[in-house]
Amino acid sequence: MIVAWLSVEDFRNHRSTRVHFDAARTLVQGPNGHGKTNLLEALDLLSGTRSFRGAASEVLVRSGCGRAIVRAEIERRGRTHVVEMEIAAGGRSRAQVNRNPVRPLRNLADVVSTVVFCPTDLALPSGSPSVRREFLDEVLGRTDAQFRAVRADFERSLRQRNNLLKQTGRSPDHEALATLDVWDTQFAAAGEIVAERRIALCAALAPDIQSAYTRLAGVETPVHLSYSAPWRESGLAEMLSSGRRDDLRRGATLVGPHRDDLEISVDGLPARTHASQGEQRSIALALRLAQHSYTAAAFDDPPVVLLDDVFSELDDGRARRLVDCLPSAQTILTSAMGNVPDGIEFGSCVHIRDGAATTAP
Repeated sequence: MIVAWLSVEDFRNHRSTRVHFDAARTLVQGPNGHGKTNLLEALDLLSGTRSFRGAASEVLVRSGCGRAIVRAEIERRGRTHVVEMEIAAGGRSRAQVNRNPVRPLRNLADVVSTVVFCPTDLALPSGSPSVRREFLDEVLGRTDAQFRAVRADFERSLRQRNNLLKQTGRSPDHEALATLDVWDTQFAAAGEIVAERRIALCAALAPDIQSAYTRLAGVETPVHLSYSAPWRESGLAEMLSSGRRDDLRRGATLVGPHRDDLEISVDGLPARTHASQGEQRSIALALRLAQHSYTAAAFDDPPVVLLDDVFSELDDGRARRLVDCLPSAQTILTSAMGNVPDGIEFGSCVHIRDGAATTAP
């Protein structure tokens, strides 16, 4: 996939910015806080995902405006697509491809494919289980429409079940129990599929993660992935039934894929507690590199690589090794002045200052 150009209107601090990208590598450079990351964020939003910075839609719209517009021209498998998203400060956002509406927004992933490397990725090995679950679901959601639908069913049934548990309290009546049975059935069915797909993904990613980690760390240390879901031995439906009393007492669903974890070990020890900072950074980068390989294989087309000021977080050795590991794909990199490793060549350079862009060859 190639992004020919990106335009944003009233997006964060950008009033009106249009940027053309080199088919190989583009450097987006400028002082911190002037809007470099905003452009990568806008482009990634066109893949139908939430902001990789965790921002709500109202934050994405420039202060004082009611909406923001993001457009891009995408070249994919010999076809050109113009993708457009209208982000509402209040209410629902809308998207279209070649003027045809796309609903739900998550289905934009079938047209726009990106992989983002950003400093917050460093929390992947050491952060909470939710960070690693989100990583797995992100990879699957960007590559599989069926998984996106199942996950939406799972999240809806979890939300409805939790709402019912909170409303019912410890003494549910017959009607509440019958309704809970319905949500248990839907939650268990979707949850089993979500877990199965996550487990299969771990197995698929493992070889590429090992290979990337070895190259990034410069040492051949075994890295192991294990999906932790204690409920799977008995099955989710059985665990929901046996744990219903505790769920009613707590007003929440206590077992299921929403509480699972992706456990990562380095040389047999848990990365979350035993890996050094350098090892954790290598793991985080290896996860993203493996995601790129998996996504490229799924679409038979490499996704665009978005590197958001990643090199500022790496020592010189890992920075050079990351450059050597970057896939053969269009790459857009942001960096403050002077933070680009030696040896990176760019086809074009975009300078950002105060939300405005100028391009130099």
